[in-house]
Amino acid sequence: MASLACGPANAQTDPLAPLAQSPRPALQPVQTINMRPAFAMPSAFDAYKLYLAGLARSQGIREATIQANVMDLTLNRRVMELDQAQPGGPPNSSYIPPFAPYQRDHVTPSLIRRGQDRYSSNYSSLARIQARYGVDPGILMAIYGHETSYGAVTGGFDLLQALASLAYEGRRRPMFESEFVSALRLIDMGVPRWRLKGSYAGATGYPQFMPSVVVKLRADGDGDGYADIWGSEADGLASIANYLRNAGWKAGVPWGVAARVSPTLNRAAIRSTLRAPRCERVYARHSRWLTVGQWRAIGVVPYSSALANTEVATLLEPDGPNGTAYLLTGNYRAILDYNCSNFYALSVGLLANAITGR
Repeated sequence: MASLACGPANAQTDPLAPLAQSPRPALQPVQTINMRPAFAMPSAFDAYKLYLAGLARSQGIREATIQANVMDLTLNRRVMELDQAQPGGPPNSSYIPPFAPYQRDHVTPSLIRRGQDRYSSNYSSLARIQARYGVDPGILMAIYGHETSYGAVTGGFDLLQALASLAYEGRRRPMFESEFVSALRLIDMGVPRWRLKGSYAGATGYPQFMPSVVVKLRADGDGDGYADIWGSEADGLASIANYLRNAGWKAGVPWGVAARVSPTLNRAAIRSTLRAPRCERVYARHSRWLTVGQWRAIGVVPYSSALANTEVATLLEPDGPNGTAYLLTGNYRAILDYNCSNFYALSVGLLANAITGR
């Protein structure tokens, strides 16, 4: 993550970075509660809700909010099944699937056409948002399309039930417990419970933010004084822009460009020696940073002049040496901050280009 400590916006899985392959830990006791494995009898979940209530209380959530929203929760087994079905290759697998099938599914003629229509209809809002946050409107529209098909698919899971179930399951317990408390905090802040619907993993609204991100970064894009990421497209787009700015987005710089790579390129000489603090497999595929001028000098030549020779970039060859290569800027890494997946970030950039005709 570039500059935001609250975690990825939407908690989705990276197709290039399968979940950690260490054995899934069994549920551990929480304080003095005798926790049972996932899919245990409801009485164990009832005990766990008491713990969640105490956790929320300790973090300043109002007692009325706790009593009205925690104690009647039930375990959602479907949420846990979906979480446990997340992809993951064999331990120590270096296999990387091809990018083209993912690109075909996420940069479709329909998404492009509808994105162009939304871009036109929201142009005045997008211009105001760009002036305020400095983020490319095409990228905002592409993320909006990628996340929710332009608002058509925002998820119907009850967030509190989903987050409590995922926390109880235990695979990423600290994260989901924290997000559960953040969802309660949104209720304390005046968001009605019925608004808190989203994906099984807890992402909500047009931007598909996790609750902690909603608390910190939702933004008012239509000027009515309220940031409604569930009902206002302008607010949703402004919130995405606010997130990317906080992730280090640099105004006026493209996310990246396709490039031609010399067959004699010495890839060992440009290998990055840095170890990323998170999403290590994603960043491991990036080269060291060089200026575009330096890339040109060693035979990596952009197909367009969108990047100045003084701009620094990293090289990514998503399908290996014989496929399309990309020189990527720090703004690409801001997109990775939103969802730490090379496939995701590339498809967002390519969809943005198609929407804006670049």
